[in-house]
Order: sequence, then C-alpha cells, then structure tokens
Amino acid sequence: QVQLVESGGGLVQAGGSLRLSCAASGRSFSMYAMGWFRQAPGKEREFVATITGSGGSTTYADSVKGRFTISRDNTKNTMYLQMNNLKPEDTAVYYCAAELLGRGSTSDRTYRYWGQGTQVTVSS
Repeated sequence: QVQLVESGGGLVQAGGSLRLSCAASGRSFSMYAMGWFRQAPGKEREFVATITGSGGSTTYADSVKGRFTISRDNTKNTMYLQMNNLKPEDTAVYYCAAELLGRGSTSDRTYRYWGQGTQVTVSS
C-alpha cells in the first residue's frame, strides 16, 4: 500500500510556472506507475501525464504536451510535474495517483491510490 501527498500548488499568472510534487510513503516506489490528473469545477477528472515505474516512459495529454514535464526520483519516493507557460484553462485541483506494476495508464479507473489534491489557479 502507498500513501500519496501532493504539494506545490498555488496562484500564478498566465505564462508562469509551478512545480508540483507527490511524495509517496511505503516501500517499492519504483514498482508503481504514477500519474497526474486534474479536475476543474463542474468538469470531470481528466488525465494530465503518466510515468512508468522506472521513469523510462512518459505520456502526456495533448493539452499539456510541450508545456508540462513529468518526472520522478525513486531515491526520494517523489514524483514531480513541472508546469510551464500556464494558462487559465489549467486551473484545477491536481491529483497524483499510483498503480502497482502499472504500465502508465491514461485512465483514472486503473489507479488504486490517490492523493488529496492540490489547487492550481492561473489568473489571466
């Protein structure tokens, strides 16, 4: 079992940057594929990015490709989301998720473990 805690959210102007972190407790962090999802008010949760356990493969939603970078440090049991050139439409609660022995799915239904979320607000 793994517990996830996100941090790094906040208020930023359009064009700015933020780096989210997701700290995981428990053992064998490298056995978990990890993902970032987000949910804006009145909208369904949507996929943002995912990374395999080794960090060797990443996948991005088209809406963030070229602006966001997902990474992980397995020695620190932490995953990151570097968000550059933020836009008002990126405003949402961002969640990290973990999938044991996963391949890096874009579907939130495949992730068993979730963090509590961190708010990202981008002003225009």
